[in-house]
Amino acid sequence: MHQVPEDLLGKWLKGWSISRGKPLPEPWKSGYRVLVGDETQKVRYVFPEINEDFIGLAESIREPWIYLKVCAPREELIRLIPQRWKMQPQGYMMYGPEKMDKHGKPMPKGYSIEIFEQQPDLFVVRINTENKGEAAIGRLIIVDGLAIYDRVKTEESHQRKGLATKVIKELHQIAVSKGVSQNFLVATGQGKLLYESMGWKTFSLYTSLVIKDEK
Repeated sequence: MHQVPEDLLGKWLKGWSISRGKPLPEPWKSGYRVLVGDETQKVRYVFPEINEDFIGLAESIREPWIYLKVCAPREELIRLIPQRWKMQPQGYMMYGPEKMDKHGKPMPKGYSIEIFEQQPDLFVVRINTENKGEAAIGRLIIVDGLAIYDRVKTEESHQRKGLATKVIKELHQIAVSKGVSQNFLVATGQGKLLYESMGWKTFSLYTSLVIKDEK
Protein backbone atom coordinates (compact mmCIF):
# COMPACT_ATOMS: atom_id res chain seq x y z
CA MET A 1 0.00 0.00 0.00
CA HIS A 2 1.06 3.58 -0.59
CA GLN A 3 0.76 6.85 1.27
CA VAL A 4 -1.68 8.92 -0.80
CA PRO A 5 -0.15 12.28 -1.75
CA GLU A 6 -2.37 15.24 -0.96
CA ASP A 7 -2.31 16.48 -4.56
CA LEU A 8 -3.40 13.07 -5.89
CA LEU A 9 -6.28 13.00 -3.42
CA GLY A 10 -7.26 16.51 -4.47
CA LYS A 11 -7.27 15.61 -8.17
CA TRP A 12 -9.38 12.50 -7.59
CA LEU A 13 -11.85 14.39 -5.41
CA LYS A 14 -12.16 17.14 -8.00
CA GLY A 15 -12.95 14.50 -10.61
CA TRP A 16 -15.51 12.90 -8.29
CA SER A 17 -17.21 16.28 -7.82
CA ILE A 18 -17.28 17.06 -11.55
CA SER A 19 -18.65 13.60 -12.36
CA ARG A 20 -21.51 14.05 -9.93
CA GLY A 21 -22.24 17.72 -10.52
CA LYS A 22 -21.20 18.77 -7.02
CA PRO A 23 -19.24 21.83 -5.84
CA LEU A 24 -15.49 21.46 -6.26
CA PRO A 25 -13.52 20.42 -3.18
CA GLU A 26 -11.98 23.08 -0.99
CA PRO A 27 -8.96 22.64 1.29
CA TRP A 28 -9.86 22.03 4.94
CA LYS A 29 -6.87 21.83 7.30
CA SER A 30 -4.84 18.80 6.13
CA GLY A 31 -7.70 17.42 4.00
CA TYR A 32 -10.54 18.53 1.80
CA ARG A 33 -14.22 19.37 2.16
CA VAL A 34 -17.00 19.00 -0.40
CA LEU A 35 -20.38 20.61 0.28
CA VAL A 36 -22.34 17.77 -1.35
CA GLY A 37 -25.79 19.00 -0.36
CA ASP A 38 -27.67 15.68 -0.54
CA GLU A 39 -30.22 14.66 2.08
CA THR A 40 -28.16 11.64 3.14
CA GLN A 41 -24.75 13.20 2.45
CA LYS A 42 -24.61 16.86 3.41
CA VAL A 43 -20.84 17.24 3.50
CA ARG A 44 -17.84 14.97 3.01
CA TYR A 45 -14.44 15.53 4.58
CA VAL A 46 -11.60 13.57 2.98
CA PHE A 47 -8.12 13.07 4.44
CA PRO A 48 -4.98 11.42 3.03
CA GLU A 49 -4.18 9.85 6.42
CA ILE A 50 -5.39 9.47 9.99
CA ASN A 51 -4.14 12.49 11.91
CA GLU A 52 -5.13 14.97 14.60
CA ASP A 53 -7.33 16.93 12.17
CA PHE A 54 -9.28 13.81 11.26
CA ILE A 55 -9.67 12.55 14.86
CA GLY A 56 -10.59 16.00 16.17
CA LEU A 57 -13.28 16.38 13.52
CA ALA A 58 -14.69 12.93 14.32
CA GLU A 59 -14.91 13.88 18.00
CA SER A 60 -16.60 17.24 17.33
CA ILE A 61 -19.30 16.23 14.81
CA ARG A 62 -22.65 14.94 16.05
CA GLU A 63 -24.88 15.92 13.13
CA PRO A 64 -26.12 13.03 10.94
CA TRP A 65 -25.25 12.51 7.28
CA ILE A 66 -21.83 14.11 7.35
CA TYR A 67 -19.22 11.73 5.95
CA LEU A 68 -15.61 11.38 7.02
CA LYS A 69 -13.34 9.59 4.57
CA VAL A 70 -9.70 8.67 4.96
CA CYS A 71 -7.04 6.73 3.07
CA ALA A 72 -6.58 4.05 5.72
CA PRO A 73 -7.97 0.61 6.63
CA ARG A 74 -11.08 0.27 8.77
CA GLU A 75 -9.19 -1.65 11.47
CA GLU A 76 -7.02 1.35 12.29
CA LEU A 77 -10.06 3.51 13.04
CA ILE A 78 -12.12 1.32 15.36
CA ARG A 79 -10.54 2.47 18.61
CA LEU A 80 -9.85 6.04 17.54
CA ILE A 81 -13.33 7.41 16.84
CA PRO A 82 -16.56 7.72 18.87
CA GLN A 83 -19.00 4.84 18.57
CA ARG A 84 -21.68 7.05 17.00
CA TRP A 85 -19.79 6.79 13.71
CA LYS A 86 -20.79 3.86 11.50
CA MET A 87 -18.17 2.20 9.32
CA GLN A 88 -19.10 1.76 5.68
CA PRO A 89 -17.84 -1.12 3.48
CA GLN A 90 -14.15 -0.97 2.72
CA GLY A 91 -13.21 0.98 -0.39
CA TYR A 92 -10.09 0.62 -2.53
CA MET A 93 -8.15 3.36 -4.28
CA MET A 94 -6.69 1.75 -7.39
CA TYR A 95 -4.37 2.72 -10.21
CA GLY A 96 -4.63 1.22 -13.68
CA PRO A 97 -2.09 0.03 -16.23
CA GLU A 98 -0.91 2.44 -18.90
CA LYS A 99 -1.96 -0.07 -21.56
CA MET A 100 -5.00 -2.32 -21.74
CA ASP A 101 -6.11 -4.75 -24.43
CA LYS A 102 -8.49 -2.49 -26.32
CA HIS A 103 -10.22 -5.37 -28.07
CA GLY A 104 -11.06 -8.21 -25.69
CA LYS A 105 -14.31 -10.06 -26.18
CA PRO A 106 -16.71 -8.71 -28.82
CA MET A 107 -19.84 -6.87 -27.75
CA PRO A 108 -22.69 -9.31 -26.99
CA LYS A 109 -25.41 -9.40 -29.61
CA GLY A 110 -28.20 -6.91 -29.10
CA TYR A 111 -26.11 -4.14 -27.56
CA SER A 112 -24.67 -0.94 -28.99
CA ILE A 113 -22.19 1.58 -27.58
CA GLU A 114 -22.57 5.33 -27.31
CA ILE A 115 -19.67 7.68 -26.46
CA PHE A 116 -19.99 11.41 -25.86
CA GLU A 117 -18.31 14.32 -24.11
CA GLN A 118 -20.76 15.58 -21.49
CA GLN A 119 -18.67 18.67 -20.77
CA PRO A 120 -14.99 19.57 -21.26
CA ASP A 121 -12.84 16.69 -19.95
CA LEU A 122 -15.89 14.67 -18.83
CA PHE A 123 -16.65 11.71 -21.08
CA VAL A 124 -19.45 9.15 -20.88
CA VAL A 125 -19.51 5.63 -22.32
CA ARG A 126 -22.92 4.03 -22.36
CA ILE A 127 -23.97 0.60 -23.61
CA ASN A 128 -27.57 0.46 -24.79
CA THR A 129 -30.01 -2.37 -25.36
CA GLU A 130 -31.81 -2.83 -28.66
CA ASN A 131 -34.67 -0.62 -27.42
CA LYS A 132 -32.17 2.09 -26.34
CA GLY A 133 -32.42 1.29 -22.65
CA GLU A 134 -29.30 1.69 -20.53
CA ALA A 135 -27.45 -1.56 -19.84
CA ALA A 136 -24.12 -0.20 -18.58
CA ILE A 137 -22.44 3.17 -18.15
CA GLY A 138 -19.25 4.79 -16.93
CA ARG A 139 -17.57 8.19 -16.81
CA LEU A 140 -14.04 9.46 -17.32
CA ILE A 141 -12.86 12.80 -15.96
CA ILE A 142 -9.42 14.18 -16.84
CA VAL A 143 -7.94 16.41 -14.14
CA ASP A 144 -4.40 17.77 -14.53
CA GLY A 145 -3.08 14.72 -16.37
CA LEU A 146 -4.95 12.16 -14.26
CA ALA A 147 -7.69 9.97 -15.79
CA ILE A 148 -10.37 9.35 -13.16
CA TYR A 149 -12.91 6.59 -13.74
CA ASP A 150 -16.23 6.99 -11.95
CA ARG A 151 -19.79 5.70 -11.71
CA VAL A 152 -19.15 2.51 -13.68
CA LYS A 153 -22.34 0.52 -13.38
CA THR A 154 -24.11 -2.39 -15.08
CA GLU A 155 -27.85 -2.86 -14.62
CA GLU A 156 -28.60 -6.08 -12.75
CA SER A 157 -30.38 -7.80 -15.62
CA HIS A 158 -27.36 -7.23 -17.89
CA GLN A 159 -24.57 -8.30 -15.56
CA ARG A 160 -22.05 -11.10 -16.25
CA LYS A 161 -21.88 -10.30 -19.94
CA GLY A 162 -18.62 -8.34 -19.93
CA LEU A 163 -20.33 -4.98 -20.38
CA ALA A 164 -18.50 -3.24 -17.51
CA THR A 165 -15.19 -4.44 -18.92
CA LYS A 166 -16.14 -3.00 -22.30
CA VAL A 167 -17.05 0.34 -20.69
CA ILE A 168 -13.74 0.55 -18.84
CA LYS A 169 -11.72 -0.28 -21.94
CA GLU A 170 -13.55 2.33 -23.99
CA LEU A 171 -12.95 4.93 -21.27
CA HIS A 172 -9.30 3.95 -21.25
CA GLN A 173 -9.04 4.49 -24.99
CA ILE A 174 -10.41 8.01 -24.50
CA ALA A 175 -7.69 8.68 -21.91
CA VAL A 176 -5.06 7.34 -24.33
CA SER A 177 -6.39 9.56 -27.12
CA LYS A 178 -5.96 12.57 -24.79
CA GLY A 179 -2.37 11.63 -24.01
CA VAL A 180 -3.15 10.63 -20.42
CA SER A 181 -1.52 7.48 -19.03
CA GLN A 182 -2.22 7.76 -15.28
CA ASN A 183 -5.47 5.98 -14.41
CA PHE A 184 -7.17 6.14 -11.01
CA LEU A 185 -10.44 5.19 -9.33
CA VAL A 186 -12.05 4.12 -6.05
CA ALA A 187 -13.67 0.68 -6.14
CA THR A 188 -16.00 -1.31 -3.93
CA GLY A 189 -14.99 -4.80 -2.86
CA GLN A 190 -16.96 -6.29 -5.75
CA GLY A 191 -15.61 -3.82 -8.28
CA LYS A 192 -12.05 -4.43 -7.08
CA LEU A 193 -12.16 -7.99 -8.41
CA LEU A 194 -13.18 -6.79 -11.86
CA TYR A 195 -10.46 -4.16 -12.00
CA GLU A 196 -7.81 -6.59 -10.77
CA SER A 197 -8.72 -8.92 -13.63
CA MET A 198 -7.84 -6.04 -15.97
CA GLY A 199 -4.47 -5.32 -14.39
CA TRP A 200 -5.43 -2.63 -11.88
CA LYS A 201 -3.62 -2.55 -8.52
CA THR A 202 -4.66 -1.33 -5.09
CA PHE A 203 -2.92 1.92 -4.17
CA SER A 204 -4.51 2.50 -0.76
CA LEU A 205 -7.45 1.37 1.33
CA TYR A 206 -10.20 3.99 1.62
CA THR A 207 -12.57 4.05 4.59
CA SER A 208 -15.83 5.98 4.99
CA LEU A 209 -17.69 6.84 8.20
CA VAL A 210 -21.07 8.43 8.77
CA ILE A 211 -23.45 9.22 11.61
CA LYS A 212 -26.88 8.01 10.53
CA ASP A 213 -30.16 9.56 11.57
CA GLU A 214 -31.80 6.87 13.71
CA LYS A 215 -35.17 8.64 13.92
